[in-house]
Amino acid sequence: MNRTICVFASSSDHVAEIYYRKAEELGGLIAREGDSLIFGAGEIGLMGALGRAVRSGGGRVIGVIPEILNRKGIVFENSHELIVTPTMGERKQIMEERADAFIGLPGGFGTLEEIIEVITLKQLGYHHKAIVLLNTNGFYDSLHDLFDELFRERFIDDIFRDLYAIVDEPRAAMDYLNDYRQKDYASKV
Repeated sequence: MNRTICVFASSSDHVAEIYYRKAEELGGLIAREGDSLIFGAGEIGLMGALGRAVRSGGGRVIGVIPEILNRKGIVFENSHELIVTPTMGERKQIMEERADAFIGLPGGFGTLEEIIEVITLKQLGYHHKAIVLLNTNGFYDSLHDLFDELFRERFIDDIFRDLYAIVDEPRAAMDYLNDYRQKDYASKV
């Protein structure tokens, strides 16, 4: 399809094997569909598994990493294109600008912050791109419950319920991107 898909993911090497399997499955799907990956250029954790799967499947890999993390053993050196930025903020900006869609794999504080930021930017009308969270092993169930509470308590209007999707399998994430129809939320803010 020739899209550039930004995937946010964990850099921890200490997570259960199922998370690696689903990251690798997603990477294989991205490559098979002719899409490119743009990601945080991590060699370890789910980021590394994802990057290796896209690369081994023949897909294009674009890594974006801040200078402070551009070190052997941390940076994914097999990227087709590696962009080194002075700050984390610039890293995120480049990934957001170059992406045609976003997928959130399970991850820690950084992954959650990146996901929340792209959802917020979409709500405010800065972009109209698809956002999908891959709920491997029920990882995002608690976040989904929190989001529902925000809607119930009217901190967020119900018209924004479809800013993102939460799916259980990599194939469903890719299907969501393939079927996505753009909406403009800026007039609803």
